[in-house]
Amino acid sequence: MVLFFSSNATSPATVIYMGRDKVENEELIKFAWPQDIWFHVDKLSSAHVYLRMPEGTTWDALPEALLIDCAQLVKANSIEGNKKDNITVIYTPSDNLKKTGDMAVGQVSFHNDKKVKRIYIETRENAIVNRLNKTKVEREVDHEQERVDRVKKENAVKRAAANDRRKAEQELAKQREAEKVARSYNSLFEVEEDPNQPKKYGRELEDDFM
Repeated sequence: MVLFFSSNATSPATVIYMGRDKVENEELIKFAWPQDIWFHVDKLSSAHVYLRMPEGTTWDALPEALLIDCAQLVKANSIEGNKKDNITVIYTPSDNLKKTGDMAVGQVSFHNDKKVKRIYIETRENAIVNRLNKTKVEREVDHEQERVDRVKKENAVKRAAANDRRKAEQELAKQREAEKVARSYNSLFEVEEDPNQPKKYGRELEDDFM
């Protein structure tokens, strides 16, 4: 079972989710979306909390209020961390999580330590935790089907973007070809004057056509 929460720190609200137990945490490590952000209490046992990153944002420039919501939720779901003040919560993109066969269930490391950021939490803020808990929904998730659906949607977006680029390129090519033809057509009416011949003006010019 996966627990889902809704943070009103952004508009529209942002989805936060976590596994109910360490077995589900293991599934989430495997199936979390690459753009999701993973949170955990540093150096203590805690839930694995994930943020479904809002569109138009980057993981290293998330709104502070949203970061605090995630950090408070992960602290509240740490048996030891919930009892302590002055803790550190770490977070990183889920595709930076590294899992090897010799690790215990729910244990992870990182591909790149430089992509791990930290947020300091002085104490538990019950108002935040209670607000998030009021939005909690628990449901079973078919992780594999969700992955398939996500990939299909992402591929459809990529195809649409590629089609738009191709149409834009075709329009640009047509425009350039039209400009090329126009220049070629105009050149038919351009007559170079012989510098050794006197220029003709007025009546003299008209006589040539009589």
